[in-house]
Amino acid sequence: MANLLVVNSSLSGANGNSNKLTQSFVEAWQAKQQGTVTQRDVNETNLPHLAGAEMGAWMTPADQRTEEQQALAAVSDELIAEVKEADAIVIGVPMYNFGIPSTFKAWIDRIARAGITFKYTETGPVGLLENKKVYVLAARGGMYAGTAKDSQTVYLKDVLAFLGLTDVEFVYAEGLAMGPEAAEKAFSAANEKIIELIG
Repeated sequence: MANLLVVNSSLSGANGNSNKLTQSFVEAWQAKQQGTVTQRDVNETNLPHLAGAEMGAWMTPADQRTEEQQALAAVSDELIAEVKEADAIVIGVPMYNFGIPSTFKAWIDRIARAGITFKYTETGPVGLLENKKVYVLAARGGMYAGTAKDSQTVYLKDVLAFLGLTDVEFVYAEGLAMGPEAAEKAFSAANEKIIELIG
């Protein structure tokens, strides 16, 4: 039975455009197969920016950690366990100021851990998260895909590949702030692409 991990990052919660895309994906996915769906909203998780104390907890052997360090390390451990247990990962991501939400960056910072999700070798870094399909559902107010201003896509491809997640599909819903007709057309096209990808 397949396990789908859904990671949402819109500040608007269920009303967010990227959350609407992930919900459409989940509904289409569940109509095709049986499986479990794990939902992770990084805003509800209330992840702070990564600090030195937390990183220090990771670098301290588990049997030598203080109670505070154990609690700090447990946050990252839980998020990484969700990723490792997933067969496929769906990421709902809005574009904020030409980048990803800071809350989503906080999630990435906690799943990118040397020796656990990637390692350094003599020939460079090697990702340790393998054999997982990733779907990035991107919601944007303007039109950016395929342009030099779309630094979001480049960053996500690079950081996911760094962790070993190289099988990544992007679905874009763009022009959502350019009027109701443009938004409806964008959602329709994105939903068609989602159905196509799920097969």
